[in-house]
Amino acid sequence: MSLIRPFPALRPAPGRAAEVIAPPYDVLNTAEARVLVEGRPWSFLHISKPEIDLPPDTDPYAPEVYAKAAENLQKMIAAGVLKQDAQPCYYAYRLIMGEHVQVGVVAAASVADYDTNRIRKHEFTRPDKEDDRVRQIEALNAQTGPVLLAYPHQAEVDSILAAATQATPDADGVAESGVRHTLWAISDTATLARLTELFDAMPALYIADGHHRSASASRICASRRAANPAHSGNEAYNYFLSVIFPHHQMRIFDYNRVIKDLNGLSEPEFMAKVAENFMIEMAGDAVKPAHPGEFGLYLNGRWSKLTVRTDLIPHDPVGRLDVSLLQNNLIGPILGIVDPRRDKRIDFVGGIRGLGELEKRVDSGEMALALSLHATRMDDLMAVADANEVMPPKSTWFEPKLADGLASHTLD
Repeated sequence: MSLIRPFPALRPAPGRAAEVIAPPYDVLNTAEARVLVEGRPWSFLHISKPEIDLPPDTDPYAPEVYAKAAENLQKMIAAGVLKQDAQPCYYAYRLIMGEHVQVGVVAAASVADYDTNRIRKHEFTRPDKEDDRVRQIEALNAQTGPVLLAYPHQAEVDSILAAATQATPDADGVAESGVRHTLWAISDTATLARLTELFDAMPALYIADGHHRSASASRICASRRAANPAHSGNEAYNYFLSVIFPHHQMRIFDYNRVIKDLNGLSEPEFMAKVAENFMIEMAGDAVKPAHPGEFGLYLNGRWSKLTVRTDLIPHDPVGRLDVSLLQNNLIGPILGIVDPRRDKRIDFVGGIRGLGELEKRVDSGEMALALSLHATRMDDLMAVADANEVMPPKSTWFEPKLADGLASHTLD
């Protein structure tokens, strides 16, 4: 089995992409989705968040929700809004967000290589979220939410994908976020074979976002394999929908922290404890850390720059992450937040919202302080995955986001 393979995508009919594409199902809640689909009968949110088409008090995990997703998918196919390609293809996928451009490939990635950790993970998954994705995929008999993967920079792959983008696009649309999503089908037999060969030569791929989607694909593969006496390994369920970008093109934003109180400390007591582990410099403006090991602190209307003591930076790939350094030297021991996954005193703010959002949360009185971080680097994420370790919670915020609905992988 190959690491990736081409597949016949179910995708928007020509000229329909802008009507269809939608944000990933897990970046907005049901109320936000209801607002977003007003006047958009063909938005993919009708499939990815189908509770929006049911009464407001509907449990989003109820059986009728998954049935509604399947009904809506068939309705879009019957109306000719979505069409399936006649032959397997790879797809060049370009994202443009402001001045940032990245080009990757839409492919079906091997579940077997996921199971053996050649497609490498860096997060724990939650069984309830896996269960949700399993039920969604089984109801649709299709994977509609792509897993975001990274490949180690490979110049020839980059060149092939760049060349594909010179043709007339097969799908092109601008999302509500302003991000432009463009797709080109690659059907040339020699090019398909060469891309497959180049990826097969790679030691690993890395999950950037979509751990629950890939885990659910693995579970479905296992159950269908067990139920299929004629299992060959070539069935569609042996692969999962992915979009794979070169690691050097991917962009991770900072993932900042806001905290409700000083853990019973006065401001001078808190700052004295911080000074034991960090060098503190007062700052006139909001602090956006320029280097790893630097942090911004917003407290009582003032910004300070914190620089962690170098002797506190360990060599292991998880411990040296900025999110770990902040947790292990300030948030945990000083503020008493030992489990940031569950502690209600801490919240997380994606860097896409800007440092002004941190000031707003503190100035309103909702939070007592904010901490800005330097963005995690792709090389650090890959090092953690290579070590078979797990990133701390809320370590990465990838932008731009992929679109749901641009290409789906049917399991027939």
